[in-house]
Amino acid sequence: MAANSIFAVRPITGFRHWVAALPFFVQLIAIMFLTDLVQYWVHRLFHRVPWLWKFHAVHHSARALDWMAGARMHFLEIIVLRGTTVIPMIVLGFSATAMHSYILLVYLYSTFIHANVGWRLGGLEGLLVTPRFHHWHHGIEAEAVDVNFAIHFPILDRLFGTHHLPEDKWPSGYGIAGHPVPKGYSAQFMHPFQREVAPAENQPFSGG
Repeated sequence: MAANSIFAVRPITGFRHWVAALPFFVQLIAIMFLTDLVQYWVHRLFHRVPWLWKFHAVHHSARALDWMAGARMHFLEIIVLRGTTVIPMIVLGFSATAMHSYILLVYLYSTFIHANVGWRLGGLEGLLVTPRFHHWHHGIEAEAVDVNFAIHFPILDRLFGTHHLPEDKWPSGYGIAGHPVPKGYSAQFMHPFQREVAPAENQPFSGG
């Protein structure tokens, strides 16, 4: 196991015991924030690095967002995301109960923010990622390119200059311009290995 290999090189037993002794809800919130911070930057890399975008394009190929869209991800992207978030949390010493609860929560939350609902959640939109916030991440128009990378806490996008949430507006459509990603699980799995895809939803790759 990757975490065991890290322990062998750098044991942090005292710190791990302290983390494991924290109250359950403190652990859960800490896991959510720390994984969101890591995933924010991993998510941005998947948008900006061309060969990573090939895999993430499968997720963005959905032309309509609903509760199932959150599950449209390339298998290798799932491995990278969970490997860069869950393994560090195990290394830090969070309890198995907190980790299992987080894994359940993140999948339920992903289902929620992709859902086809038009709710306006008022002040909550400044604290937590909502469907309207994440729909803008999938929008096909130019203003929706490379915005709203956070999964739980939109403050990360405010801190790093990628927050976009127009007051009374929703995206006009979803997907990737030209819709280059094929339909079907097998075709989508092989797609990153067979052809190039522009690394932003509707813009050519520009670096940065």
